[in-house]
Amino acid sequence: MALDTLCMAALAHELRRELLGARVDKVYQPGRAEVILALHAPSGNRRLLLCAEQGQARTHITYVNYENPAQPPVLCMLLRKHLTAGRLVDIQQPSGERILTFVFDCANELGDTVRRHLRLEAMGNQVNLVLTDEADRILACTRRVEGDLTTGKRAVMPGLFYRLPDPHPGLAPLLRRELEFRGKDVEEEAIHLLGEIDQGRYTPTLLVENGAYKDFSFLPILQYGPQVESRPYPDFGHLLDDYYAHVAAPQRAKQRGGALYQAVKSLRERTARKTANQSRELAQARDREALRVKGDLLMSNLYQLHKGMTAAELENYYDPAGGKLTVALDPLLTPQQNAAKYYKDYAKAKTAEEVLTVQIAKGQADLDYLDSVLESILLAEGERDLLDIRGELEAGGYLRRPRNGKKEIKVQSKPLEFTTSRGLRVWVGKNNTQNDRLTTKLAGRGDLWFHVQKIHGSHVILCLDGAEADPQSVLEAAQLAAWYSQAREGGAKVPVDYTPVAYVKKPHGAKPGMVVYTTYQTILVEPKKL
Repeated sequence: MALDTLCMAALAHELRRELLGARVDKVYQPGRAEVILALHAPSGNRRLLLCAEQGQARTHITYVNYENPAQPPVLCMLLRKHLTAGRLVDIQQPSGERILTFVFDCANELGDTVRRHLRLEAMGNQVNLVLTDEADRILACTRRVEGDLTTGKRAVMPGLFYRLPDPHPGLAPLLRRELEFRGKDVEEEAIHLLGEIDQGRYTPTLLVENGAYKDFSFLPILQYGPQVESRPYPDFGHLLDDYYAHVAAPQRAKQRGGALYQAVKSLRERTARKTANQSRELAQARDREALRVKGDLLMSNLYQLHKGMTAAELENYYDPAGGKLTVALDPLLTPQQNAAKYYKDYAKAKTAEEVLTVQIAKGQADLDYLDSVLESILLAEGERDLLDIRGELEAGGYLRRPRNGKKEIKVQSKPLEFTTSRGLRVWVGKNNTQNDRLTTKLAGRGDLWFHVQKIHGSHVILCLDGAEADPQSVLEAAQLAAWYSQAREGGAKVPVDYTPVAYVKKPHGAKPGMVVYTTYQTILVEPKKL
């Protein structure tokens, strides 16, 4: 669900407990409307995520390593200028609003202490992140809004004074249904729950239905009965990291790599149409024997044919039943020329079958490869991953290189790295280039290679460093291979093949990410992220 006023209150309570008094060490901006504050808090080093993306608005301590652009955006530079070395002195929530205000005491250019406010507005389609000074004058925002004096619509622009948006209904439909299900008066129980939250009595809860992440709340949800699991979490940071990794990661990747995704999707559609047309032509070419038969019948009956005929009904000696066959004729051609035309069309169809068979095989390989690229774009976590994929497509001739005269900077992204519960490293490739590099260069011959069976997915390497693979680590590596594949949305167990890297080969001329392997074992697992 969206962060409603009560869930926001519980989240604010958690953040006050963990972060008040923290110093801002660094500021990052991994996305257009995503900001991370690296904080040195009394409880240790923490990273606070503030996301003002529509449909994903939230703020919480994050444990995910976000990739940052090589060049910091303007908003990031402004936040660094105003907040770096500042201290978080308060976290406020206007009554009944889905807004959190982070209050910082900072130093200006003269060394004087000044106050800065960083507000996350998490209301529907009006999501915004706004930085204001001590007088509440707007210094920066992720989304500029032009006001309207006739309707009273507020403006959000640098240089203007900040004012709160119009009030919005605070309780999410999920919570209203839950309170009604429990037989409570909604408004009275909301006030009671707010008092409970102030005392720290709340439970970050994830709702899971048939393996899919359905929703989240600050208390167990009973209205769905036993078919929906209410899974408690120790804090909102881990809960929201997990929830948005499952629910919003594909959408986030499409937003970041939207142009690239659409370009590849369009290319795939063109390739699919071309291959379908070639398949129809091939089916016609395989019927070429009828052309030869007609040519033979014409040559056998030249004595009874003459120029000007449009058709001839001839005895078909190829037919075991001894039937007759009507052969169409061009009246402008002689009988011999008509027969020659049928033989020529037969020869062309025979050649076409050979050419089309090769072209269709190439088209099918291209479709398979482009499907794997689309999957890679969904796994992309940042600019470097997308640059890797674009470079791969340009090198393969699928996309044109930009003609801007500038020398391209080769950026090589890193694969994902996990640690099993037994302490073994696991590498996961996020695109075909990484898959090739993992399997053919980084992995040792004795390491184990994993891949979901017969569908697109990442190459996964369980690093053994000469040790024996324990069953639990094999299971967890296989679960990662299933998660980072097209099977992750299915919710059912999927077969994952695994084998020592020594048995995995890349054929000469194969497309990026394509390998063959032998002497493998198969394990059935549910897609799961460590």
